[in-house]
Order: sequence, then structure tokens, then C-alpha cells
Amino acid sequence: MVQVKKKRSYILGELTWPEAEARFKQIDIALLPVGSTEQHGPHLPLDTDAFDANYLAWEVANMFPDPKPLVLPLIPYGVSYHHMDFSGTISISNETLTKLVYEIGMSAAHHGIKKLIIINGHGGNTPSLKNAAQMINRDAHIFTCVDTGETSDVDMGKIIETPNDAHAGEMETSTTLALRPHLVYMDKAQKFIPDFSSRYLNFSSSRSVEWYTRTEMISQNGVLGDPTKASKEKGKLIWKRMVKNLVSFVTELKDMTLDEIYEKRY
Repeated sequence: MVQVKKKRSYILGELTWPEAEARFKQIDIALLPVGSTEQHGPHLPLDTDAFDANYLAWEVANMFPDPKPLVLPLIPYGVSYHHMDFSGTISISNETLTKLVYEIGMSAAHHGIKKLIIINGHGGNTPSLKNAAQMINRDAHIFTCVDTGETSDVDMGKIIETPNDAHAGEMETSTTLALRPHLVYMDKAQKFIPDFSSRYLNFSSSRSVEWYTRTEMISQNGVLGDPTKASKEKGKLIWKRMVKNLVSFVTELKDMTLDEIYEKRY
């Protein structure tokens, strides 16, 4: 007997248009996961950022009673030019990502969304997503924000051991081990922690500046961190913390009007 999965009313892509119309009348908050398809060292899958952003959005929405926040379809490509020296990376331009997210946000606003949370799984997307969020706010007058881990980054230092764990290292390997261990090749995981020429370029420094380079110039295998310290247990803890923190944020926004969000409460 074929097991039929129950339709999830909070996943926009699974709804018919009349069902979507009804949901937009019930809920005015949406989550938009954005990731990338890019190299993650010789041991992790190319879709790590995309899968993680989508999973986080689904898990967060599912934690709420009905009506749950709507989850918009994942954008699986991002600004990944810096990884193009490694096979399999598919990159789009800053302009393309900005315009795509802007038009998605404007469409969501047209149907009644007043609060849009962009869940970003790839740091390289951040400038484009912030630009898109500004323009959506400007033109649709809705609340729009970007979370690239800011709601949980402060907690990660208590879980992972590796400094400068920026890409395909202890954290991403742990979160993938927790959910998709069959896609992780731990026998190919190799430690590579950059030795920076200036403290202002050090990813872990509180005084670091934003700077950009092609990954191959600072890492021959695409890893920035220490995946050998990863574990399934750390991954489960990281996921639990990220979901909890983002749920807390969405809970605060969910039932507030735009006026209440913007009102100073201090």
C-alpha cells in the first residue's frame, strides 16, 4: 500500500491557488529560504546551504500552531563566484539575486504578506539580500529582514571548538551529520584553518572588516575550519538552538501589526 503524505498547509508550493488564497487571509508572515549550490570541501554535498536554509524554515514554521507561518519555495542558487574554482559550484550575480528576491517579496506583499523573514543559508548572499530587503520595504511598505544566523551566532561558540570555522568546517559538517549522514565522507574531511596576515582580516576577530577573496587563494580544498571535530551530537544541538531562537523571533513578530513592530518599547 502506498503511504500518502498529508498536505502541509504551511508550505506554499504544496497548495492550490484557492488554498493559498485562504491561507493569505489567515496569516501575514512568511519565511523565504535562500541558499546556494557550491563546493563544501571534498566531504560535504553541494546543496548544503540550500538544504539547511530550507530545513530551518520548515522546522520553524512547523513549531507553531495553526495558522503557521507560510514557507515560500527555496531559492537554491546564490552569489558563489568565490567558489567557482571548485567543480559543481553554480553562481548567480548579486544583481540577479537581488532582483529575484525583490520580485518574490513584492509578489508576497501583493497577496497579503506584511512580514517577510529571509532565512539565508550562505554568507555570500548577504549584501544582495539586504539590498532586496531594503527595496521591498521601500516599495511594499512591509517589514522585511534577513537572518544569516544572527539570531544564533552568539551561541555557537559554546558548541563548536574551531576558530574561524567559516565554511565546510566543524559546524556545517556537524549539522549535516545530524540530518544526512549518508552524504558526509568523514574519511575525506580535512582540517584547514587560515593563518591570517592581519587581525583585521581574521574572521573570529571582533575588529575584523568585511573583505572578499576567491576561496582557492586561502584554501586549496575549499575548507575553512576543522570538520574532523564535527559530530552528530553537536549537529543536533546546533539545530535545536537555531530552531528555538528563530521560533522565538517569529513568535514576537507573528501576532504584531506593523505599527506595533515599529513602535519603540523602551
